[in-house]
Amino acid sequence: MRNAFLKHLPILLLGASALFSSCNNSSAKKAGASDSATTKETVKIGVLHSLSGTMAISEVSLRDAVQMAVDEINAKGGVLGKQIEPVIVDPASDWDLFAEKAKELLIDKKVSAVFGCWTSVSRKSVLPVFEQNNGLLFYPVQYEGEECSNSVIYTGATPNQQLIPAAEYLMSEKGGGYKKFYLLGTDYVFPRTANKILKAYLLSKGIPKENIIEEYTPFHHQDYQTIISKVKRFAADGKACILSTINGDSNVPFYKEFANQGLSSATCPIMAFSVAEDELRSMDTEFLVGHLAAWNYFQSNDLPENKKFVADFKAFCAKKGLPGGDKRVTDDPICWAYTGVYLWAKAAEKAGSFEVSKVRNALYSLDFTSPDGLVKMDPRNHHLAKPVVIGEIKPDGQFDIIWKSEGLVDPQPWSPLTSPDKDCDWVNHNGTYAKK
Repeated sequence: MRNAFLKHLPILLLGASALFSSCNNSSAKKAGASDSATTKETVKIGVLHSLSGTMAISEVSLRDAVQMAVDEINAKGGVLGKQIEPVIVDPASDWDLFAEKAKELLIDKKVSAVFGCWTSVSRKSVLPVFEQNNGLLFYPVQYEGEECSNSVIYTGATPNQQLIPAAEYLMSEKGGGYKKFYLLGTDYVFPRTANKILKAYLLSKGIPKENIIEEYTPFHHQDYQTIISKVKRFAADGKACILSTINGDSNVPFYKEFANQGLSSATCPIMAFSVAEDELRSMDTEFLVGHLAAWNYFQSNDLPENKKFVADFKAFCAKKGLPGGDKRVTDDPICWAYTGVYLWAKAAEKAGSFEVSKVRNALYSLDFTSPDGLVKMDPRNHHLAKPVVIGEIKPDGQFDIIWKSEGLVDPQPWSPLTSPDKDCDWVNHNGTYAKK
């Protein structure tokens, strides 16, 4: 409506009085203030996901999930009477560029909140930008913990909501009773910190040091022949498994080489922490059947709200002409990227404001019926309580859910295994504090 008015403003001015002209000039100046986070009709949010580079295989779909949530909320009237206007940027899997794009969104575009990042190194890169500019980042991917920022809403899992239940399952009789663990990851902060926690857990359960191997490869690593040869020797006497924190497109050659050397889920199962349905779309499932993944959501969840979410996402992708169309799939990060937008919108409505401090306070203990069922924000910090699930890969690239936690699992930003003296509380303390 405003654009149509401005389009015809010169015509109106020709036949108007000086007073009328003056009033309209004043209105035009106000309408032109497009550089603020909110205008009379819209509120801006930022979308900070890699649309190119090594992480595009995972992050493009998170942009799509955010856009779908925005479209749904806008169709219902928006937030506080305003339509959400997403400002989408491409940090291109470049960690320094993530920080630059975050500045652009917060300082130049003046967005009210940002939804983005996948890797912990990208999150760490933008963290100072958000903390220095009173920004609010909704981060949708599992991470290593050991962080308690007032500027991040962590909708992904903490270690006790993914890593520990997975290792515990593999050591159980139902999970195979495995006694040897090859910790293999991409060389950056999440895999290294995750494996520090996993190693501490395994040692606490009596696994000998010599039965734990730890190894890392760079981003976009493609040649896994030597590493898989070492895995094969490690697994030769049985009861060995892999805990994988490999990220991005390196997973394709990793699983392929694993099969090429005659290994399978029967001889040495892989428990993945960064491979979900969306990554499996670009992989040959012939090599993947029987391997495992630990998350908080799978597309195969049979809840009515999830069935609707899956159908809606497929329809959205088809309608928008996105690659894959109605063949697209949902997965854990997609679920939490989508949920994050709704949590922000619900908190803003509760606060009656888009102001960061008011939205942040409104998020404490806030619940929401997500595609994964009812989830709840922690009453003291910025993490999400939710269920934990373990799935086995099927030939169609979906997961058969073979284990699920009883109810919601509360988040532990600081692992009691490696940081027993620390906790995270923004209500009674100033973030991270020393426990007595």
